[in-house]
Amino acid sequence: MIDNLKKILNEDQDPKAIEKITAKLENLLMSNEEVGYIAVQKKPAVTIFPDSIVVTNKRIILCKPKNLGLSMEFIDYDWDDIAGSFVKEGILGADFTFTTNSDLTHTVDYLPKNQARKLYTYAKEQLDLLKNPKVATPVVEEVKAEAPIESPVQEEVVEEIQAEEVTHFAELMPTPNDVIRDTEVEAPILEEKGLAHLSQDELFAKLQNYKKLLDNGLILQGEYDRLKSEILKYL
Repeated sequence: MIDNLKKILNEDQDPKAIEKITAKLENLLMSNEEVGYIAVQKKPAVTIFPDSIVVTNKRIILCKPKNLGLSMEFIDYDWDDIAGSFVKEGILGADFTFTTNSDLTHTVDYLPKNQARKLYTYAKEQLDLLKNPKVATPVVEEVKAEAPIESPVQEEVVEEIQAEEVTHFAELMPTPNDVIRDTEVEAPILEEKGLAHLSQDELFAKLQNYKKLLDNGLILQGEYDRLKSEILKYL
């Protein structure tokens, strides 16, 4: 479950909220069921008990806190029951809506736009798999072919070509300057990769996100120290 959390978490999600949801879902997941994505509601005001929506490879699960967060209501629909889904983006967030074959409509509003888009993409992929299932290719047994009739082999005539003698070996070997130029080209390419292109605010946000992952036990102290040292080089 921890490995799946690392794939789901991004900069728009609260690790503590995701951890609470997955802890409650752990006993609800069926065999061979994997969580594909989790989106958490984020209203303009402070959201103490946000609604969330979970998509797996088998169903959609709506999670709604009840009794001041002491209990959770789960409503799920198999992908076979889903007729379609769509996303509507606004100024303060996005709405993810899906309809069922029985003409029921469910909407989760005030989702971060990035989360709503990923949610829609995953739902679209699952619905496409239902419409166009992957067909397993049948295994065809190999038929032993009859031994071909041997035909007389004709001897090939090999024509000898006289090789030219090389007298100037300097023309064949690369000069040291050529080798140095190759290494000089690779160096700036490596330096351009990494964190150099991020702004100070983006670097600080990444550092805070890594601290949250460390506090929740999602990464080790050594991994956090390494990531922190890399970011501090550019602050």
